[in-house]
Amino acid sequence: MPADDIKPSSPLAWLNNQPYVLLTLASLFWAGNIVLARYVAGHVPPLTLSCIRWIGTFLMLWPFARTHLARDWRTLLAHWPLLLLLALTGFAINNALSYWAMQYTQALNGLLIQSSTPLFVALWSLLLFGVRLSLAQFAGIAMSLSGVLVILTRGDLGALAGIQFNRGDLMFAGALLVFGLYSAAMTRRPAVHQLSLISCCTALGAVLLLPLAVWEYSSGFVLAPDLLSIATLGYVVVFASTLAYLFFNRGISLIGPNRAAPFLHLVPLFGSVLAILLLGEELRLFHLMGYALVIAGVIIASRTGGPKMA
Repeated sequence: MPADDIKPSSPLAWLNNQPYVLLTLASLFWAGNIVLARYVAGHVPPLTLSCIRWIGTFLMLWPFARTHLARDWRTLLAHWPLLLLLALTGFAINNALSYWAMQYTQALNGLLIQSSTPLFVALWSLLLFGVRLSLAQFAGIAMSLSGVLVILTRGDLGALAGIQFNRGDLMFAGALLVFGLYSAAMTRRPAVHQLSLISCCTALGAVLLLPLAVWEYSSGFVLAPDLLSIATLGYVVVFASTLAYLFFNRGISLIGPNRAAPFLHLVPLFGSVLAILLLGEELRLFHLMGYALVIAGVIIASRTGGPKMA
C-alpha cells in the first residue's frame, strides 16, 4: 500500500500496517483467481488474459503512480536487472504458466500444488540469501500443509495415492517455483515508492507477455468480447492484480518472506470455502479440521524468534 499517500488517521493507514490482514486478503483474491481461471478455461485465452491483466493493472495505477515514477525513475533504472527479474518471475512467467496450466489440470490438483509455495519461497531464500527457516516457521508450514491436505483429500489422506499429475500439474508447479523466486527477490527491492515498483513491473510484465499473446491470437484462440470475458478481466485486474500484489508486497516488506509465505496456504483454504458457497458443497468435519490446522500453522510460522534449522 502506498504509505505516503494515506492520511495517518484514516482506515487505510491502519490497514497499511496490518501485514496479517493484507496477506490474508491477498490470499483470498488469489483463491478467487484460481477458481475463476478454471471456470473460464477454454473460453478465455490464458496468455491473452495474462497480458491484458498487466496492461489493465498498469493503467489503473498510472494516475496514482506517475508522480512517484517521475521521482523514482533514476533509482529504478539503476536497478533494472532486479526489476526485470521481478517482472519476469512475478508477473510474466508465473502468471502465464498458472493460467495455461488450468487449461489441463483439475482444481484439486492445482490447490494441492499451491500448498507447496511456502517451501519454494524458503528454498529460494536459503539459496540466494542464506535465510534459514526457524523451527517455528518449519513447524508452522508443516502444520498448515497438513491442514491443506486434510481439506483437499476430504479427510482421506489415502486419496493422495490416486492423484495423477499431468502436464498442467507440472506447469502449475513450475509457476509456483518461479513465484517463490519472486517472493524471495522482493526483499532486495530498491528503495522506491511501492506504486513506482509495481507499475514498473506490471508494464515490463505486459511487454514480456505481448509476443506470447500475439502468438496465441494467431493460433486462433481469440478473446470473445462477452460478459464472462469482461467480468473475468475486471476481477483479475482489480482484485487478483492491483490489490493482491499491493497487499502481498506490503506484507512481505513488513514481516519478511518466510513469515509471509505461510499465508499462501490460505489460498487453497479459501478455494474450498468458495466451492462450498458458490457450488453448494456441504461443510463437513474434515473442513473444520483442515481450517484449524491451516490457521494454527499460519500463526505459528508468522511468529518471530526461535532457533534456526541447521
